Amino acid sequence: MLTGEPMPVTKRVGDKVIGATLNTSGAMVMRSERVGSATVLAQIVQMVAQAQRSKAPMQRMADVVAGYFVVSVVAVSVLTFFAWGLFGPEPSWVYGLINAVAVLIIACPCALGLATPMSIMVATGLGATRGVLFRDAAAIENLRRVDTLIIDKTGTLTEGRPAFERAVPAPGFAADEVLRLAASLDQGSEHPLAEAIVRAARERGMKLDKPGNFESASGIGVRGHVAGRALALGNTTLMEQIGVSVAPLLSQAEALRSEGASVMHLAVDGQLAGLLAVSDRSSPAPPRPWRR
Repeated sequence: MLTGEPMPVTKRVGDKVIGATLNTSGAMVMRSERVGSATVLAQIVQMVAQAQRSKAPMQRMADVVAGYFVVSVVAVSVLTFFAWGLFGPEPSWVYGLINAVAVLIIACPCALGLATPMSIMVATGLGATRGVLFRDAAAIENLRRVDTLIIDKTGTLTEGRPAFERAVPAPGFAADEVLRLAASLDQGSEHPLAEAIVRAARERGMKLDKPGNFESASGIGVRGHVAGRALALGNTTLMEQIGVSVAPLLSQAEALRSEGASVMHLAVDGQLAGLLAVSDRSSPAPPRPWRR
């Protein structure tokens, strides 16, 4: 939720986790080191509140202008009062008071003084609801100069829910067969990538076999038997361990990785059967705010 990781990250004993982190598999025991106002979420809330209270450079200029404007308006109002009182028709002083108040009401610089802080509050609040945090109001004002946005973690822009992209078969295998075998084996896994493959196979109406002798090697893949065939599904490290070459599909795998997909190789009875690509799709664009 906070780091922007597009895919789950492997955690080991002693690693730190942040509140609202999702544990995708297994069980764990953790020690709470920061609670209450010391938590990351509390600090984010404090940052948003501080950004709403901060002043943008434009607001400081508006405050200075409003200060001179207020003095000028009061001076004009006083002059209006005495001008009507001394030279106006009877009851001159009553007319003078009414017109002096009218000057104050009509020329009041409320819009000038309130426009900028209201814009800052709306921008920081709306940004926070969409996962965008601003350090202060000056950052919002400087954002107008930005013409290039660089994102270091694609999870900031994606759904955070891996989806099956495609299956690339090796010679002698079919794409549907590669997906069906991989999904049958992945039924025993709780990994989000495995869930995406199983979900895709079921959406296509494929009949999945029950896996046997299922083994999960953290970080590299899974192994097991499906319909009497030995299957292994994972990354190149797993393929190297079982002596399967990924060279026949190396160019396709690199092309898919360049597009941001996670690539898994499937080996059947010690032979490369194909590869599967799973990616985290881009989030839909938020609705544009209604304007009159």
